[in-house]
Amino acid sequence: MRPTPLHAIALAIALLVPAVQAQSPSPSPSPSPSPSPSPAAAPLVSLPDFTQLVAQAGPAVVNIEATSRGGQEVEPDPSGDPQPMPEEVPEIFRRFFGQPGLPGQPGGPDPRGGVSQGTGFLISADGYVLTNHHVVEGADDILVRLDDNNELKATLVGSDPLSDIALLKVQAKGLPVLRIGDSRSLKPGQWVVAIGSPFGFDHSVTAGVVSGVGRRSLDPSQQYVPFIQTDVAINRGNSGGPLLNTRGEVVGVNSQIFSNSGGYMGVSFAIPIEVAMNAVRQLRDTGKVVRGQLGVRIQDVRRERLAELGLTRPVGAFVDSVENGSAAARAGIRPGDVITGFNGRDIGRSAELPPLVGVMPPGSRATVRLIRDRRPMDLVVTLSALDAASLQASRPAAPSPAAPATGQPLGVVVEPLDAGDRSERGLQAGEGVLVSRVTGLAARRAGLAPGDVILQVGRADVGSVAEFEAAARAFKPGDEVRLLVRNARSTGFVTFTLR
Repeated sequence: MRPTPLHAIALAIALLVPAVQAQSPSPSPSPSPSPSPSPAAAPLVSLPDFTQLVAQAGPAVVNIEATSRGGQEVEPDPSGDPQPMPEEVPEIFRRFFGQPGLPGQPGGPDPRGGVSQGTGFLISADGYVLTNHHVVEGADDILVRLDDNNELKATLVGSDPLSDIALLKVQAKGLPVLRIGDSRSLKPGQWVVAIGSPFGFDHSVTAGVVSGVGRRSLDPSQQYVPFIQTDVAINRGNSGGPLLNTRGEVVGVNSQIFSNSGGYMGVSFAIPIEVAMNAVRQLRDTGKVVRGQLGVRIQDVRRERLAELGLTRPVGAFVDSVENGSAAARAGIRPGDVITGFNGRDIGRSAELPPLVGVMPPGSRATVRLIRDRRPMDLVVTLSALDAASLQASRPAAPSPAAPATGQPLGVVVEPLDAGDRSERGLQAGEGVLVSRVTGLAARRAGLAPGDVILQVGRADVGSVAEFEAAARAFKPGDEVRLLVRNARSTGFVTFTLR
């Protein structure tokens, strides 16, 4: 066989290699290594995370549905449109469901019946539930819905309108319970959390800070509650829900808002848990709440009276009137006194006194520190029981119908008292003159009425018509007139500006 020339073999190989390379897939480029994740960046602002708190406290918060079959005071279904508030209700004061007791308004009598939606929370494993009085007021049936959507019928153990607290009971055991905290340690600026059912949205969580403590209500019947003010978002349906501190403890019961629209505007109020639990203990034991009472009507000290009272700054509670026969009257407290302390607690403003008195049971003895005629003194008082008539008397009387003016300087006509009249009114000989007519509009609007007895005009004691008229002539238009007056219920000041 003839051998193949080497150059021919070399040529064949040279021609074959490119063809083989064309048919073979080109090798894939080796993948580049994937970048490793960078460490999580630290938050620019550190804010509290309430998820664990809510997970722990949430199961003990319940939804409350109170149904009235008609003619009772109820609150509306939150799915309905809110009704406008009437003009006579103070613009900045609204309950979550409207001003109670107004016909045709949320919280007023509804002849068709209705449903009230609110919030509550469990305070015992055997089914005691705390909520607001105004959530269940007038209800025929109360339903409690738990966190797991289990619905239980509740009975009303008791309710206290003065603290706006109600105690319910459901038949169950082993229920989750909220821990009770101490609201007395709260300070403005501390974080707080609310859980409730605004507009029917169960277990909604909102948070904010404490704005103030010891706030007074515009509702005179709730003068015994030193409210906690917060900026936590509170709306219809939050009533009765818990206000929690950052440890998940209940420090308040959400109750009121200030608003010119009926909705949240950044100012919310809660009942301190100590006030609520004091009411709960009494409701559970006796079905009602009793409170101690001094029997005085008080107001803040006015700056223009500092020199007269011997004070350097406006502190304390100025005693405007004292109920006849009350605990204060028996202890010797008089109109014009300034109460600066109660049972060892300083009184900076008049609103601080009623809660300290109300928390004590009737029959308790307390020390009242006061200033009288520029001199400090201590008196021991035995508290009486608060009654509804005393609350009614603290509200201003409606003005009498207009009467024609006369030549009397103060617009007041008086006559002498005889010995029998003075004895009947508990007066000494030479004390007071009897008001027979009130002709001046300013005096009438201030509450002076026929049958009252005037004991002083300004700082001058009066015991006769001549003494009264002499003292009255010292006043001119524009002057402030202050009369010390005794009526059938109390002894106190009537103040007005002479026109």
